Amino acid sequence: MPTYEYACDPCLVIYQTRHSMNEKGPQSCDRCGGGLRKVISAPSLNTKRYSGPTEAKYAKLSESDEIKKEAQLQKVYETIWVPAEVKHSPWEEHDH
Repeated sequence: MPTYEYACDPCLVIYQTRHSMNEKGPQSCDRCGGGLRKVISAPSLNTKRYSGPTEAKYAKLSESDEIKKEAQLQKVYETIWVPAEVKHSPWEEHDH
């Protein structure tokens, strides 16, 4: 399934979600209740045989420039997965 991004500009939040092309994504911001706009982003095509999308994104930047750019991007919009990512510890004991 493709990943889609929806932005709430007043809250500076981007909601990322995966759904089929025929499904609707989130319609309102969880924080303010306002409407979301669909963010159009470029597909991640690996035409230069990079090991991953991060390497391709920063291929022409030095390591220090990469860190500066990513830090600046993280100051602008917060990214939230919908539904929330499942986080667990493999060492947790489960009642069976």
